[in-house]
Amino acid sequence: MAIPLLEYKPSCPNTRVEGYEVPGDERPKNFTTENLLSRTDMDDLIEAAYRQIFFHAFKWDREPFLESQLRNGQITVRDFIRGLLLSKTFYNSFYEKNSNYRFVEQCVQRVLGRDIYNQREKIAWSIVVATKGIKGFADALLNSDEYLENFGYDTVPYQRRRNLASREKGELPFNIKSPRYDAYYRGILGFPQIVWQNEVRRFVPQEKKAKAGDPSLYLDMARSLGSARGTTPPKVSAMNINIEASVPRRR
Repeated sequence: MAIPLLEYKPSCPNTRVEGYEVPGDERPKNFTTENLLSRTDMDDLIEAAYRQIFFHAFKWDREPFLESQLRNGQITVRDFIRGLLLSKTFYNSFYEKNSNYRFVEQCVQRVLGRDIYNQREKIAWSIVVATKGIKGFADALLNSDEYLENFGYDTVPYQRRRNLASREKGELPFNIKSPRYDAYYRGILGFPQIVWQNEVRRFVPQEKKAKAGDPSLYLDMARSLGSARGTTPPKVSAMNINIEASVPRRR
C-alpha cells in the first residue's frame, strides 16, 4: 500500500494571492510549443529546458533521442522535462551528491518554479522519494495540479514571480541559491577556488584606445628621458687641493 502524500500548507499567506505582474525586461520569457514559428525557436526552447533543469548542459549531458522526439512532435515539453529528470546526468549530479531533503528542494525549484514552503513540505516530498524512488517522485511533481495549472504540457518551467513589486530586490536565481553540489562535495572537489591577481586589469573600450601616432604612446619614453641624469664632475674644495703634488716639478 502506497503512503499518501503528507499534507502541507504554505507558511505565508502571500502565496495564495494571485499576483498582478506588468510585463518588462526582468520578467522571465516563456518558452512554449504553442507559438513556435521556426526551427530556431525550437532550439531556444530546448536550451531553456536544459538551463532550467541542468543549469548548463555539456555535449555529454545532452539527450539527443529526447530532443528528436520533441522536434517531431512525438512527446510534449512535459515529457521532455520528465526525461531530463530521469537522465543519468541529473541522477549523478543532483541525487547522488545531495541528501533527500536537498534533492527535493532543488527539484521543486526547477520543476514547480518556486521555493519550498516549509520543512513539512520538504519532509512530505522526501517520503515520496524514499517510497517511490526518483521516477515516482518526478511523476508526482509533473502530475500535480500546481504544475499543470502553471505550465501545462507545452511550457518549459521557469522561476515564477522572481521580481516582486513590494521589494527593492527580487529573488536570486535557483542555480545561484541552490547549487547542484552540497557543501561536503564542493569541499571534496576543491571549489570554489580563489584566484588572486597581482596586476589589476582594466577594460578600455576600442574607441578609447590610443591609435598609431598618438602622443600618449610615447609618454613613458619621454618620462624615462627626463628622469635620466648625466655624469657630473665631483665638487672639490680649493682647501683640499695639494698644489705641490699636483704641479709637476722641473728638474
